[in-house]
Amino acid sequence: MRVFSSRRSLAWLACLMLAACASRAPVAPAKPPPKPDALWGLIQRDCVGPGTPRGDCLAVDASPARRDVVFKDAHGQYQFLLMPLDKVSGIESPALLHADAPNYFATAWGERWRTERALGQPLPREVASLALNSPHGRSQHQLHIHIDCLRADVLAQLARMAAGIGTRWAPLPELLRGHVYQARRVSGEGLGVDPIQLLARELADAQDMAHWSLVVSGTRGHDGQPGFLLLATRLDAATGNDASGEELQDHACAAVTGADGPLDGVR
Repeated sequence: MRVFSSRRSLAWLACLMLAACASRAPVAPAKPPPKPDALWGLIQRDCVGPGTPRGDCLAVDASPARRDVVFKDAHGQYQFLLMPLDKVSGIESPALLHADAPNYFATAWGERWRTERALGQPLPREVASLALNSPHGRSQHQLHIHIDCLRADVLAQLARMAAGIGTRWAPLPELLRGHVYQARRVSGEGLGVDPIQLLARELADAQDMAHWSLVVSGTRGHDGQPGFLLLATRLDAATGNDASGEELQDHACAAVTGADGPLDGVR
């Protein structure tokens, strides 16, 4: 019988051990499937029935004119969500174009005081923003408007372009976060128009709404009068634009807090 040298035997044994370890190497757990109805489930759990609101559901308005809820979002200290109390999928929902549809953006604007309170200091009108993502740029199929701050770099860009933004939709001369945005102004202290219906009537159409995302921020004219800046972007696979206007927001609100950098959220 052939006898191996001790050195060769040890090497052979080491190889066997490595092979055994490799075969038992832990396998990375599969990524959990998305839960597109998670927000709807939270509304049912924390905003409906006796003893509500509770948990992260902060307010419920069940009046016929509104029927909405306000949630504290888990991402960022200053972000809140305005959602319908009823099942509404998102910007693409035909119900939003009915004449008697609630103006969810106007209601969300009225809730920006929550972000200001969380900041513990004034929230400038120009920094406050609302974002509604398209179905392609969101993870949830319940309409939710993100209430938070604009990114500092986006604020600087918009300030540079302010003079050229009028009351009709037109493409901005600069890309925002690498994507084309259309912009227009609306005057007034509060949102007297529904931005979703304005978008459908003037820029998109009912069949195309699923490809759009909408952002609203406060602004002031050269005369100091209050108004709003409406920003809309359309799905464009060629440029990697999934129509997620939330990309313009900073959930760390660095423009006010002086944080090191912007914080993105989960759409």
